[in-house]
Amino acid sequence: MTPASATIAELGSCFLSADLGIVPELEPRPDHASYLNSWLKVLADDKRAIFSAAAHAQRAVAFLHGLQPAASEEREAA
Repeated sequence: MTPASATIAELGSCFLSADLGIVPELEPRPDHASYLNSWLKVLADDKRAIFSAAAHAQRAVAFLHGLQPAASEEREAA
């Protein structure tokens, strides 16, 4: 996974967690510093990278939400 795609994936994970009320585990990763350093390199190379990554992540989250049946559809099926 490239640092840019990892940034998109992590932002998407944050967006979905917030939408679903999931509290993330706060235990640090063993490679936390090098992982964050890869993000910083992406952001240093392209000042708009965070906006692009956030837009891609939001589209992915919207796609995933679209795969879920609406609450009214679930009630009708039951």
